[in-house]
Amino acid sequence: TWHQERTSKLPGPWSRPAAFMSTLLINQPQYAWLKELGLREENEGVCNGSWGGRGEVITTYCPANNEPIARVRQASVADYEETVKKAKEIGDALREKIQVLGSLVSLEMGKILVEGVGEVQEYVDICDYAVGLSRRIGGPILPSERPCHALIEQWNPVGLVGIITAFNFLVAVYGWNNAIAMICGNVCLWKGAPTTSVISVAVTKIIAKVLEDNKLPGAICSLTCGGADIGTAMAKDEQVNLLSFTGSTQVTLMVQERFGRSLLELGGNNATIAFEDADLSLVVPSALFAAVGTAGQRCTTVRQLFVHESIHDEVVNRFKKAYAQIRVGNPWDSNVLYGPLHTKQSVGMFLGAVEEAKKEGGTVVYGGKVMDRPGNYVEPTIVTGLAHDASIAHTETFAPILYVFKFKNEEEVFAWNNEVKQGLSSSIFTKDLGRIFCWLGPKGSDCGIVNVNIPTSGAEIGGACGGEKHTGGGRESGSDAWKHYMRRSTCTINYSKDLPLTQGIKFQ
Repeated sequence: TWHQERTSKLPGPWSRPAAFMSTLLINQPQYAWLKELGLREENEGVCNGSWGGRGEVITTYCPANNEPIARVRQASVADYEETVKKAKEIGDALREKIQVLGSLVSLEMGKILVEGVGEVQEYVDICDYAVGLSRRIGGPILPSERPCHALIEQWNPVGLVGIITAFNFLVAVYGWNNAIAMICGNVCLWKGAPTTSVISVAVTKIIAKVLEDNKLPGAICSLTCGGADIGTAMAKDEQVNLLSFTGSTQVTLMVQERFGRSLLELGGNNATIAFEDADLSLVVPSALFAAVGTAGQRCTTVRQLFVHESIHDEVVNRFKKAYAQIRVGNPWDSNVLYGPLHTKQSVGMFLGAVEEAKKEGGTVVYGGKVMDRPGNYVEPTIVTGLAHDASIAHTETFAPILYVFKFKNEEEVFAWNNEVKQGLSSSIFTKDLGRIFCWLGPKGSDCGIVNVNIPTSGAEIGGACGGEKHTGGGRESGSDAWKHYMRRSTCTINYSKDLPLTQGIKFQ
């Protein structure tokens, strides 16, 4: 066709006449402004912390006159892969060390190896999540009641984020805070639990190397290992713009005294409810995992199991059989499901809680003793016969003790779920859709995590994690939890020559 003949005679970008190649526009006086942008005759086309490029050199042309502008050395496939790697480097650095760091978590914290590796994986996941989230955060443009006015929400970094984490999920909870805080433009100061200081150092070394490799100061992610004195200093320091604290409810009173912003992730006294129509093939493994996973040392561990009176005895018998099959042992053994408590003090708290449960009328139907083996091993324990409002049942004990109760109806058991001081996680097992949506609504669970037919523990990073009441009200990880790490300004811009006031006020 005419069009094909016409275009076939035009020189393509790779077949420009030699005369065109001899004089680049960038060298001509009228185009000197190109050099103000830092451009040269030949430019490196890759930037991932430093400039480079190992691909072929191309010449770009001005479409108005087909004259060459400048040359650019393109990226090779290796350059591309390196750049992508650098863009996600903290997550990738953790990914490379996932097994060995997971082993350290298991070694120092005591959780089984698969949980230790899973915790590091959660940090990797939140890094990937944060990279995408960084392009979505921002405020809305709002309609103004005044003509020629723009009303916007502007979000800015808070500055220095202090992060205090507990021993049980040191890596994951630090990751939730660190990754989101960084993409919001903040710097971080971390204090982990003293009993897991080696993990804190190992994680920080990985991050510090990534920062160093990218010519960024290591102080962006600082670490201060220490005890209560360091925690007190952080809580009182007005230079810390936001203090994220994960730990016990008692310690948080000091944090709340600060006249500054705080993000609190505290205890949980979590319940699972099994109704008469519950699928017991789901109830038993779900509550088993939630009760004895991490040896009962999760904030989301189920501590109260409410079972409809018509199925109570069958459920208790099934649990006793399931508990008898739990594989206990060295947490680095891949066949083991249940490891030791974190410290000797934890063992003492376990024994104290078991004795108190007996005094209050409870019956230990399984476990209740310290295991005769080296380390901080205790038997996973089931207690029945307590009143729903027994003081020990309303006390969060970081140990694998499950209190089982009978209930008669929905109204009664929903009230029992909500009567504890904490409000972190909760779950029901039922097939009744009306009951499910009542559970999710204002007359249902008052917790921050409200589940149906799944355990109380094992939250995904995409949703905000946190709870109500004595749990603190803070939210970390996904959804809009990023807002904690930024300060919001409502900005009104007048782009007219008039000065109209709000609400029609005349001030003349």
